[in-house]
Amino acid sequence: MSLKVKKGDDVVVIAGKDKKKTGKVLEVSPKSGKVLVENINIVTKHNKPRSQQDKGGIVKKPAAIDVSNVMVICPVCKKATRVGHIEVNGKKVRACKKCNASLDKEFVKATKKGAKKVAKATTEKSKTETAEN
Repeated sequence: MSLKVKKGDDVVVIAGKDKKKTGKVLEVSPKSGKVLVENINIVTKHNKPRSQQDKGGIVKKPAAIDVSNVMVICPVCKKATRVGHIEVNGKKVRACKKCNASLDKEFVKATKKGAKKVAKATTEKSKTETAEN
């Protein structure tokens, strides 16, 4: 299963107990279709001391969440977006569906200028529509 979310992406949770919370992806498991996001889906684990030197106690740590419950946040338009693909310099690159900015860090500069123009145009368009209403 190929996932459109990668390690290091900023994501927002769209379903579950942590809905509307954001965080950075720490780990991706494509086989199980799960992602580990910092400060999301925190579970408490009770550790029993296995020897006299070990310390037991209660540990809070993030648990995996299904990849279908998160959306990538575009670094340019700062909105949760679906992931599309565009071709930059002969390579297939992940892109924001709203502003066509690249989500892959090495190609951000190549697509940023065009994406800013699109994002600016859409915000101006929405402002004029709200002013008319």
